[in-house]
Amino acid sequence: MRIASRFLIVIIFLGVVLGGIFGYKFYQFGQMQEQMSKPQPPTLISATKSVTESWTPAIKAVGSIEAVNGIEVANEVPGVVEEINFESGDTVNKGDILIRLNAEIDEAALRTRRAEAQLAEQEFKRIANLLPKRAVSQSQYDEAKANFDAARARVNEAEAQLSKKIIRAPFDGTLGIRMVDQGEYIPTGTPIVEINMLNPIYVDYTLSEKDLPQVATGYPVVATVAAVPEQTFEGNVSAINTSVNPQTRTVRIRATLDNPENRLRPGMFATIQTRQPQDRQVVTIPRTAISYNTYGDFVFVVEKNDNGDLVVDRRTIVAGETRDARVAVISGLKAGETVVAKGLLRLRAGQKVEIQQDGQTQEASE
Repeated sequence: MRIASRFLIVIIFLGVVLGGIFGYKFYQFGQMQEQMSKPQPPTLISATKSVTESWTPAIKAVGSIEAVNGIEVANEVPGVVEEINFESGDTVNKGDILIRLNAEIDEAALRTRRAEAQLAEQEFKRIANLLPKRAVSQSQYDEAKANFDAARARVNEAEAQLSKKIIRAPFDGTLGIRMVDQGEYIPTGTPIVEINMLNPIYVDYTLSEKDLPQVATGYPVVATVAAVPEQTFEGNVSAINTSVNPQTRTVRIRATLDNPENRLRPGMFATIQTRQPQDRQVVTIPRTAISYNTYGDFVFVVEKNDNGDLVVDRRTIVAGETRDARVAVISGLKAGETVVAKGLLRLRAGQKVEIQQDGQTQEASE
C-alpha cells in the first residue's frame, strides 16, 4: 500500500513538472506567433540615384614598363680594371667614360704598328720617285704601295683594339649598381653596369584581337603602377604590332609615357587604359551598389508598391567599365532610378525599406 502511494505521488509530481514545462513552451510559441504576425519594420538603407556621365571610352589592359634604351654595359675585350669613373645611380651622357682597362700592351703594339707604317711610307715614297725614271719596275712600285696600305691598316686595327679598353656610355641614361671593382680582371662580356633611358619610357601590353579596331597610333594612354598608386602617367600609343599572336589571339601594343621624375622603372607591372578620342554618355552607379555574382550581376532598385510603401526589387544588370569607384551600366538600369548604395546582403526582393535621411541618401530619396 505504501509503495502504491509513493508511486502515485511521483506520478503526480512528474505530471505537474511536465505540465509546467509544456505550458511555458506553449506560451512561448504563442508569443512567437504573435510577434511574427506583426508587420516587420522597414529596413534602413543608404540609397543613391543612377546618373548619366560623359566618359571617354577606354580599353583596360595590363603590361610591363620597358626602357626606350636599356642594356647591361659589357666589355668587348678582356683586361684589368684600371680606372672607374662613375658611381652607382649616376646620370651620364652618351660618350662619357665609364671605366678604363689596363692598355700597356695595346699601346706598345700601336707604337710598333705606327713605326712599321712610317717605314713602309718612306719606302713607298722612294720607289714612287724612282718609277718615272724607270729605275724600278711597276711590280716593285705595286708591292711597296701594298705594303704601305697594309701597314696603315694594321695601325687602324691597333687603334681600334686600344679604343676597346675604354668603355663609354652608349647613350644618355641613368646607371644602376656597379658590378666590377678596381683592379679586377674581367673576361670578355662581363656585365659592368646597367644603364637605362628613363624619360620618356615605354609600356608594352597586349589587347585581344577584337579590340584592335578600337586602337590606333596616337591614341591617348593612361597608366598606373603599384609603386605610386596616387599618380597617373599619360602618353600615347606609339606602335602596334603588325601581327596577331596565333596562340593567344592578342596583339602587342607599345605606348610612350612621360616620366619626368623617373618614378617609372623598367620591369614594373602597370595597368593601362587606352582611350578613344571621342566621349560617350553612360549610366553610372557606385561600385558598392552592385552585387557581383557568377550567374549575373544585380542591384536592388527602390520602388513604391501598390500601397505606396518603399520596397526593393532585385534587378539583373550588365556592368561595364569601372572608374573612380563608379561603374558604367551597359543595360538593365536607366538614369534617375534609385538603387541601394550598400549593404545588399541583408536585403531580399520585395522587402520594405526606409531611406536614411542624411547626406547623399537624402538627395536620392527626393
